[in-house]
Amino acid sequence: MQAVVFHEHGGPEVLRVEDMPQPTPGPGEVLLRVRAIAVNRTLDCEVRARPGAYGPIPMPHISGAGPAGEVAQVGEGVQTFQPGDRVVSFNGLWCGACRPCVAGQTNACVRMRIQGVHTQGGYAQFALAPARNLIPLPDNLSFEEATAMIVMAPTAWHLLIDRAQLRPGETVLILAAGGALGTAGIQVAKLAGARVIAAAGADWKLAKARELGADAGVNYRTSRLSEEVQRLTDGQGVDVVFENLSVPELWTESLASAGMLGRVVTCGALGGGTVETNMRAFYVKHLSLLGSRGAPTSQIQEVYRLAGEGKLQPVIHGCFPLAEACTAQALVESRDVFGRVVLTVP
Repeated sequence: MQAVVFHEHGGPEVLRVEDMPQPTPGPGEVLLRVRAIAVNRTLDCEVRARPGAYGPIPMPHISGAGPAGEVAQVGEGVQTFQPGDRVVSFNGLWCGACRPCVAGQTNACVRMRIQGVHTQGGYAQFALAPARNLIPLPDNLSFEEATAMIVMAPTAWHLLIDRAQLRPGETVLILAAGGALGTAGIQVAKLAGARVIAAAGADWKLAKARELGADAGVNYRTSRLSEEVQRLTDGQGVDVVFENLSVPELWTESLASAGMLGRVVTCGALGGGTVETNMRAFYVKHLSLLGSRGAPTSQIQEVYRLAGEGKLQPVIHGCFPLAEACTAQALVESRDVFGRVVLTVP
């Protein structure tokens, strides 16, 4: 099979199209004929560029978390799927035996691994996935749309609906509103009946965020974020901050944008992950800081049900053929995108 691989860490130029052995599904696994795979800034680009970013990875490495396609072959014991089924694979590989897993909180598995990081991924014509990770696709959802939403849309749902307990009539500040997580966050918040303030570093991204449903926008490169948010909320601040950046200069602005009893949810560290917090200001406003990664299986299924009903729509910036993975990753790293970049697999 053809696959995009890298043999050493570096820039996008280390990616190569090569012939690789086609994998065989083991017990409980399926072989997926990949049709589309989203490009992730952290799980793909950061893992490629930074040795040890997520611990040891198999080399030569095939990236790609959350491929969508058809079941090509099933391993021993798999009865829930058969060849030809249209599916997408969730990227979190949970153990199923630890306390969070037993409680149904599979995204909090203490031995969590990631498809396409700790295993070979979907930048290939075929990929392996545990059968329990597969989500059947609604008929009206394309492979490109399915992979575009698998990582970020369930995460946005889990953070806003489950962790933040977002309620109708509340106001949400969405940071990095042009990213895949931000565009999903806007839609989830609007579906929950909230008012959305989108924040991004470019006016063209804010314009697109408004088209997606945002009620207001703040360019945090040309304005002071907290001052604009306070102005837009008549000095009250927002009920929920959807942060997900951990950029030191924006972190303090995000906390200053939260109102009394505000909740800050985060699952990202694009700014490095180390930030300073004025704890006096934090506790005086009775703030809550809530972190999470991914979403439990039940919530992933709920997100795809809503997508099938047209209530959630993945945002795709553009599609590239698999052979142009280098170009696609460079575009994602430039951050000059709105929504997802997707690779289509021949």
